[in-house]
Amino acid sequence: MTTRDRVVLDVDGLRMRYGTTDVLKDVSFRVHHGEVVCLLGPNGAGKTTTLEILEGFRLRSAGRVEVLGTDPARGDERWRARVGVVLQSWRDHGRWRVRELLAHLGMYYARYSTDRIERPWDPDELIAAVGLAAQADKKIRMLSGGQRRRLDVAIGIVGRPELLFLDEPTAGLDPVARREFHDLVNRLADEQDTTIVLTTHDLYEAQKLADRIMILSGGRIIADGTAQELAERIVGEDEVRWSRDGQDFVRSTGESTKFAFDLFRRYGEEITDLEVRKATLEDTYLSLVRQETGEREPDAESGARPDAEPAAGPGVDPGTEAVSVGEQRGGTR
Repeated sequence: MTTRDRVVLDVDGLRMRYGTTDVLKDVSFRVHHGEVVCLLGPNGAGKTTTLEILEGFRLRSAGRVEVLGTDPARGDERWRARVGVVLQSWRDHGRWRVRELLAHLGMYYARYSTDRIERPWDPDELIAAVGLAAQADKKIRMLSGGQRRRLDVAIGIVGRPELLFLDEPTAGLDPVARREFHDLVNRLADEQDTTIVLTTHDLYEAQKLADRIMILSGGRIIADGTAQELAERIVGEDEVRWSRDGQDFVRSTGESTKFAFDLFRRYGEEITDLEVRKATLEDTYLSLVRQETGEREPDAESGARPDAEPAAGPGVDPGTEAVSVGEQRGGTR
């Protein structure tokens, strides 16, 4: 078995109940060594509860959970040294300087060094790795929001964890700080071979960072795969829009490149404003959550994606099979 085949997280039939309310219902999944896995879901879906159970901070109601081969409910200090956690927020020590705090926290990990992993991370190397070298001697209260979030990650990885949990890591960050944070997460996965599990509401972030995406809704995992796999499996078709003779057309098809080629081959320069919109993670996510909650898809009049007929087969005229935008709205332009 290769390192990549090693199971780091093994969850089977996980349930969590608060009073008479079931927050998690039969959640099952696995995460392998070196994977970056993102857990998506609407508010109240149970994402943070799931992470807290995996981190050993909350006892589950039922089910089997193994994290690095150990039930987190029974994890000892040696097990905890192998796990890093970055919470949504935490009360930091504003009077400490960055290097001093990391050196202090690192001391607690020294006894858990192994032949394979030397703990803790050298403070100066760690500070450089998270991009805080210029702030090493600054007091924490003087850091910007983005710099504090980098420090959060540094605290989470000071013990060189094999597994890192990130709970909505970029909430509240500006676009520049968010991009820098994404680069940091990618380096941890690529250079340190860290297994990472994160939650987020940012679909772009999930698509950029994750090797695999799981969607949690109604207390269950309702989808699991790469962003492309989920888009192809759930949404399935691209949307092609174009204009001809002053009329707008829209068409859903699984062969958008061939469809566009056929349009130009038949109509040439009569085709204008051609646009191909690939199925996205957002399409997939909204479709799945609406299915789970029973919410009706918005119609074309509300600005959402309009319905369209199936893709044209070989030899079918793309001009006659398409649906005009005017026809979909009950009339012509």
